[in-house]
Amino acid sequence: MIFLKFVYAMFLSFLPGIVGLFVAPISSGQNAWYNTLNHSALTPAGWVFSFVWTILYFLIGIALFLVMQKSNTNQGYNKANAYILFAINIIFNALWSFAFFGAQLPEVALIILTALIVTAIFMARAFFKITPSACWLTIPYIVWLMFAFYLNGMIIYLN
Repeated sequence: MIFLKFVYAMFLSFLPGIVGLFVAPISSGQNAWYNTLNHSALTPAGWVFSFVWTILYFLIGIALFLVMQKSNTNQGYNKANAYILFAINIIFNALWSFAFFGAQLPEVALIILTALIVTAIFMARAFFKITPSACWLTIPYIVWLMFAFYLNGMIIYLN
C-alpha cells in the first residue's frame, strides 16, 4: 500500500510536466515562437529546464507522499486543506504552460505564475503544519517559480 501511495503521489506531482509536454518545446527547435523572443541573459539552456523540473516534480511528489503518510490528527490540522492547495497548485502549473507556450500569451502566463507562487507558498505552509519536512521539500520549487517569474517578466519586457 505504501508503494502505491508513493506512485500515486509521483503521478500527481508530474501531471503538469506531462501536460506541458504537449504545449512546451522539448528542444530548442520545436517552438519557433519561443525561439524568436528576446530572453534574459540569465535564461538557462533548454535542457536545464527539463532537468530542474524533473527534480522539482520529484521533490513535490515526495512532499505529497509524506503528507499522505501522516495521520490526519497532527495538531488538529485537516489534510484536506493541504490536498486542495496541492490540486490548485498543480492546475495553475499546467495552466502556465498552456498560457505561455500553447496560447503564446506571456502576460496571462505571468498572472497565472503569480497565482502559482501564492498557492505554492500556502501549500508549503499547509504541508508544514502536517510534517515540516514536506514543507522544506517545496522550498526549491518556490525559489524556481520566483526565478520563472523573473524570466517570464523579462520576456514581456524585452518583447
